[in-house]
Amino acid sequence: MTHSEVPIHYRITPARPEAHLYNIRCIIAAPDANGQRIWLPAWIPGSYMIRDFSRHLITLTASCNGQSISCHKIDKQTWQCVPCVGPLQLDYEVYAWDLSVRAAHLDTTHAYYNGTSVFLAVSGQEHLPVDVEICRPAGERYQQWRVATTLSRKSAQPYAFGLYTAANYDELIDHPVEIGDFASSEFAVNGIPHAIVITGRQHADLTRLTQDVKTICDCHVQLFGELPAMQQYLFMLMVTDSGYGGLEHRCSTSLLCSRKSLPLANMTSPTDDYTTLLGLFSHEYFHTWNVKQIKPIEFIPYDLTREVPTPQLWAFEGITSYYDDLALVRSGIISPDKYLELLAKSITRVIREPGRFKQTLPESSFDAWTKYYKQDENSPNAIVSYYVKGALFALSLDLLIRKESQHQHSLDTVLQQLWRDHGKSGHGVTADTIQIIIANLIGNVATDFFTTYLYGTTDLPLWSLLAEVGVDFILRPACSDDDMGGKEGDKKDYLPFTLAGRFAADTAGARIITTYDNGALQRAGLAAGDVLIAINGLKVNKDNIKTLLAPYRVNDTLLLHAFRRDELMEFNLTLEPSINDTCFLKWQDAAAEKRRLWLHH
Repeated sequence: MTHSEVPIHYRITPARPEAHLYNIRCIIAAPDANGQRIWLPAWIPGSYMIRDFSRHLITLTASCNGQSISCHKIDKQTWQCVPCVGPLQLDYEVYAWDLSVRAAHLDTTHAYYNGTSVFLAVSGQEHLPVDVEICRPAGERYQQWRVATTLSRKSAQPYAFGLYTAANYDELIDHPVEIGDFASSEFAVNGIPHAIVITGRQHADLTRLTQDVKTICDCHVQLFGELPAMQQYLFMLMVTDSGYGGLEHRCSTSLLCSRKSLPLANMTSPTDDYTTLLGLFSHEYFHTWNVKQIKPIEFIPYDLTREVPTPQLWAFEGITSYYDDLALVRSGIISPDKYLELLAKSITRVIREPGRFKQTLPESSFDAWTKYYKQDENSPNAIVSYYVKGALFALSLDLLIRKESQHQHSLDTVLQQLWRDHGKSGHGVTADTIQIIIANLIGNVATDFFTTYLYGTTDLPLWSLLAEVGVDFILRPACSDDDMGGKEGDKKDYLPFTLAGRFAADTAGARIITTYDNGALQRAGLAAGDVLIAINGLKVNKDNIKTLLAPYRVNDTLLLHAFRRDELMEFNLTLEPSINDTCFLKWQDAAAEKRRLWLHH
């Protein structure tokens, strides 16, 4: 097939890896007779912030039948070409130096891109089929590079450069591409080929990682009963020194992790870092159903030119965040005790932040574009995470449904109905869909629960709900600034005071990151960004604050010295007693049957 027989043809080449530049050509067989408009998305599904990918488009030229034509920019992400009789050819460069899962990255070690960063959309023709020719960069050093993507192959061989295809623009941009000399492994889930590719220097036990990931995938498929329609599934993992993140796609996911998170050959049990990585794999795979198929009605279809707020991210990220670790214990990768530890740390995160009393979960979801994704030093006082509190609300719903139905139903039941009624049909989920489903299962108690705990800011009744499944809910003071709970802790280590703030290391002392509302630091007049250098005349660093405070008592007043910008300032701070804001969960005696009912399908 010649390019002229294809409605839209793209060719992408990592042309100058050392300069981080992709060359892209787009050939439009039948451009708009009134002049073709082209545009680049402002955001990528799954990451709810305007990113303005067009800022990385460096040069753009247009030609028609070999003759140059004018193509000028009419807004931040849209270009207008003068009328011409096709084919219309666009040639442009994209700068790619964002080492994340959201955009594009290119250097001499690998190439990665999301379609939202590199493929111009053709206005009025977004519904038409496209071809994509993925080309090898020139040079001997790139001869071992391979291609990993779930785009449908047209003439390309597996893992090879060549011609790929997509049914439309929406499909084109939902299949990220990793190119390089990566490690890979393959397995099957429900008869569907799955693969993991790992880019970056690493010595992972790939056999163990593959087995554990397959176990997690099997667990999620067991919940929903089937995979969505797909030919294959791909995990793309980039390994760096300190990275972390993931972004879901229809039959693949991009992941970023630190090197220390990978399993090594001599690992006997999962480390905390490896457990976190498996939770990330679990989270993104669960999205294959929950948000990629079961979607909020506001996302059908996506409008990638502007913000698209929805009050439902608590369900699509929060429920997913509940099931990511739940799958680890259900599949036997972690123990029930370890699961309670992870759960307690999530509870600690929420109860330490005053913002939970100021923002509901639907408000948090709706404001993701301007608040959650653009956090500052006051965010803990102003917002709540629809991920973390959303997961705890999902836990609460699961336990409430189990209690009211005598374990005949659970949140599993709700997800299975969402899959049947919305995921498989493509019908969008409205703001009250989940509440209606649960009310049909357990009656009016669901309505009252949603009113109080979803649409209000009252703390979730986790202590009573967890007791129903044999778990004691215990709050204690922190043992250190880094203590996030999960374990009982030694009472002799409990901090007697709280400064009600967070600190980071600084060469001059301890830099304040956040001061919590009405806490000791804030009352004394200190602010985020101040660098604390002395307490009662003794030098401070991030790690010795507990030691410096040890000789004092509650209500003692201390003289603090701190720099605000380049100004040395004095503050009088009155010590306040620590509060019980650190969670520890413990199985009750003889709770085995209750535990079994909760933690298994």
